[in-house]
Amino acid sequence: MLNDPRSHGLWEKTAPPPPATVPLAGEVSADVVIVGGGYAGLSSALHLAEAGTRVVLLEANEIGFGGAGRNVGLINAGMWVMPDDLPGELGPVHGERLLEMLGGAPKLVMSLIEKHAIACELERNGTLHCAVGASGLKEIEERARQWSKRGAPVSVLDADETARRVGTSAYAGALLDMRAGTLQPLAYARGLAHAAVKAGVTIHTGSRVTETEKAGGRWVVRTDGGKVSADWIIVATDAYSTGPWEQVRNEQVHLPYFNFATVPLGDNLRKSVLPGREGAWDTKEVLSSFRMDQAGRLVIGSVGALRNTGYAIHRNWARRTLHKLFPQLGDVPFECEWYGKIGMTENALPRFHRFAPNVIGFSGYNGRGIAPGTVFGKTLADHILGRLSEADLPLPLTDPQEPGLRALKEVWYEAGAQAAHFVDARV
Repeated sequence: MLNDPRSHGLWEKTAPPPPATVPLAGEVSADVVIVGGGYAGLSSALHLAEAGTRVVLLEANEIGFGGAGRNVGLINAGMWVMPDDLPGELGPVHGERLLEMLGGAPKLVMSLIEKHAIACELERNGTLHCAVGASGLKEIEERARQWSKRGAPVSVLDADETARRVGTSAYAGALLDMRAGTLQPLAYARGLAHAAVKAGVTIHTGSRVTETEKAGGRWVVRTDGGKVSADWIIVATDAYSTGPWEQVRNEQVHLPYFNFATVPLGDNLRKSVLPGREGAWDTKEVLSSFRMDQAGRLVIGSVGALRNTGYAIHRNWARRTLHKLFPQLGDVPFECEWYGKIGMTENALPRFHRFAPNVIGFSGYNGRGIAPGTVFGKTLADHILGRLSEADLPLPLTDPQEPGLRALKEVWYEAGAQAAHFVDARV
């Protein structure tokens, strides 16, 4: 997008086209105006429109331009935070409520894909959280224990079973989560957009919001080309927020994350690397992820930005890591490369904000955008439709607050990832 092959890489190359859209021009009216064309915004739009609500969605660039179109494509349940820690962070009511909602979020994603026949390479075979050494094994065993007592279909695999499923003996075990899966993330976003348009949503891309004001009891949202008046505003811009809601971006520390995709592997190699097509990631502090797409491309990713000195360092790391984990691949070439930004909050948990009366949004997905974004979008729709009171939402109301030393932390994360990858996988 925007003539940058490193922004969306493989996903832009292989996703079906989005619905036809044009920039906003002139004055229009709606019940709800949604700002942001990612998972949360599109899910809100779809669920509102299906209930008969007039919805206009404004996207500054293209559908899926932000995190929705740049990530790994893992449909995960829950967050990074251990399940038992959520009640301590959010209180017993919101903590358990959020666990229940996010635990079932992959099911909502998969049901929407089925209902609307979204072609997005959905795989339902679960995910593998791979343990690096004894400490990693202890971590996934504790995570499995905490989810199991809540009835989640998770299990810890031993080293032999992990090697069979992944294709390498590098791991001490793995946590298999059968709630989860993988998909083509940009294709999913574009599929949601098609479903939303079919339900009656008007989508305007290339329509960056410049200002908002209250006029005659309604909100007026302006772009360079026009304005929308509505009773409600949903802010769904998250880590890529600019303009009136730049405070959402500023309450998050940006963690860059890159991916490299190989050319499609031959049939024999596909049988030896992730033969069940589970999505996987490891327990390292600077974590790695890997998965297959439907054409047999192996996608490997980690923390870092593919720019300046980072490009060569991270590309060389990816090549060394593939050789170390999967020597059977030989010198398989890379076909695509891309990177984006993960918005990390101070406690690694999402936020619910009311920016003004009838102006609301969730943000801070902390690298778990697909399932949480989808279910939070539905939650916002249910709230506006009167099906869910503010007291019944999965998160308490908070004000955006910028973390201390945010800019310095972002520089540190990018430089730290380069340092880690410069030395990693050399033996």
